[in-house]
Amino acid sequence: METSPSVAHLKDMSNSERAGLETAGVQIANLAGGCFWCLEAVFDRLQGVTSVESGYMGGHVDKPTYRQVCEGNTGHAEIVRVTFDPQKISFADLLEVFFTVHDPTTPNRQGNDVGTQYRSAIFYTSEAQRAQAEKSIAELNASHTLPGPVVTLVEPAKEFFVAEDYHQEYFVNNSYQPYCQFVVSPKVKKFEKKFAEKVKA
Repeated sequence: METSPSVAHLKDMSNSERAGLETAGVQIANLAGGCFWCLEAVFDRLQGVTSVESGYMGGHVDKPTYRQVCEGNTGHAEIVRVTFDPQKISFADLLEVFFTVHDPTTPNRQGNDVGTQYRSAIFYTSEAQRAQAEKSIAELNASHTLPGPVVTLVEPAKEFFVAEDYHQEYFVNNSYQPYCQFVVSPKVKKFEKKFAEKVKA
């Protein structure tokens, strides 16, 4: 019986061990699109995704705290690290969901969340991911379906730092919070409506 790595297990792994997951039949996508609570809530519901971790990437401070990242001085973005089965969902499909549930046209901003920590970015783990990210962005720009050009950064993955425990599964555990009701919930509903056939049972 095939087993998938749990979030708890992933937290205890080194970055090199995480990278080794790709040889075990699963892959990793590192996506930044504003507050990580929103992206985690969406990707947790997507078929083919085995685990989602909220964390930080792209900065210059070792083991940053949430408070430090929120101050905007560490260079990190809030990201989700999505572990997925490429036999069940492709990286291109992940990006389609990613670009649907956040606004990739606003630099360093998602709604009322402003700062470099809320930038839109794809931290690729392979040349194949880099090429697909650039292709997806080019197709979006050519479609003219967005209010402006895509500003999503495409950069090589850097050290990933898992966010504090209380950030994991935040929407599930805090759905009554105003931010979850007015910001996270609409994004989840938008995802479930557009990708109904891809929502986990």
